[in-house]
Amino acid sequence: MQTSVSSQGNRGKGIGLGLAVGSAVAFGGSGVAAKPLIEAGLDPLHVVWLRVTFAALVMLPLAVRHRALLRSRPVLLVGFGLLAVAGVQAFYFASISRMPVAVALLLEYLAPALVLGWVRFVQRRPVTRAAALGVVLAVGGLACVVEVWSGLRFDALGLVFALAAACCQVGYFVLSAQGGDSGDDAPDPLGVIAYGLLVGALVLSVVARPWGLDWSVLAHSADLNGTAVPAWLLLGWIVLIATVVAYVTGVVSVRRLSPPVAGVVACLEAVVATVLAWVLLGEHLSAPQLVGGAVVLLGAFIAQSTTPARGSAEPVAAGSVPMADDGPDRDLAARETAA
Repeated sequence: MQTSVSSQGNRGKGIGLGLAVGSAVAFGGSGVAAKPLIEAGLDPLHVVWLRVTFAALVMLPLAVRHRALLRSRPVLLVGFGLLAVAGVQAFYFASISRMPVAVALLLEYLAPALVLGWVRFVQRRPVTRAAALGVVLAVGGLACVVEVWSGLRFDALGLVFALAAACCQVGYFVLSAQGGDSGDDAPDPLGVIAYGLLVGALVLSVVARPWGLDWSVLAHSADLNGTAVPAWLLLGWIVLIATVVAYVTGVVSVRRLSPPVAGVVACLEAVVATVLAWVLLGEHLSAPQLVGGAVVLLGAFIAQSTTPARGSAEPVAAGSVPMADDGPDRDLAARETAA
């Protein structure tokens, strides 16, 4: 019996790991496909609106099927739509309009360090040594990515947008995990995604003002590093692969793996985006930036991998803060050493 349960658990984690990797790859291609559309004349907010609205229409049948969520989990649906959908995508697309795709995504993965810094220095609550190390590494890596010795070479507003996307990304992992341990009462992840996209589309309709969208851009081609690609094809990739497939696989993987593990695997998104931007957009990073990017990911990995002992505290979501407790210090210290 124990062997059978263990085997089923390992198989479930294996499936979850595969879904998490697939989600990271799908999300990683969004910026590469969106940047040519932005350079062709579409406003970044309009690209986000198109992405979220068309994805919401694709998921609309699932929203109707899971309409009971409107009564049972309204706060979850609104929060997921505002942070995990509208917030992350709007700020990320705004940032890539002002800086390279890879840099914007690397800054987005400062999310765990941002939250840990807030808790430690603003709320004055203790964090584990491994988490603090993750913060130091991530901040040091950030300094290399933006090349502070050159006087902050990147656009300051683009930097603010990327950091805002990092804050919203925390909400994506935290909200994706809600109800994962509730058994039969857990909200269906597909229903949460469907209503999250609907909420995001409504919010973005107010912010982006799509009635001013230049639809003629979609009838022409966009330049992909010297190659003419139909704009509608790039939009189709963004909607179906980088949104619908990415969100579905991502949320389901969080349920199977736990937010910290899924968050670590999601760091592959930055690697995928960097490689695709290099190959398809011709965006090259300097050696210090590549080293800094690796350090940022390492810091995020350590911060997200540090979890409290089982039963000692609430589960730690990606980007949330592992706290030091009096009871399980020995087990927590062992985990820190392993990290």
